[in-house]
Amino acid sequence: MKKDEIKKWREATEEEIDRKIEELKKQRFNMLTQVKMGQLKDYSVLKKLKKDIAVLKTIKNEKKRKGR
Repeated sequence: MKKDEIKKWREATEEEIDRKIEELKKQRFNMLTQVKMGQLKDYSVLKKLKKDIAVLKTIKNEKKRKGR
C-alpha cells in the first residue's frame, strides 16, 4: 500500500475500512486456496495482502483511540 493510499484510508470511515479489510481477507483466502491447488505462482501477493490488512487494522485502531 502506497503512502497516498494510506492517507486516503486515514480519512475514511471505520465502516469503509471494515469493508476493505473483509475484501482483502476474501482475496487472501482465495489466493491460499490457489496455493493449495498449485495454481498460484507469485507468492509475494500473499505477503502484500497480509501487510495491507495489518495497515488497515492499525489505522482502524488509531481511529478508535482518537475517538475516546
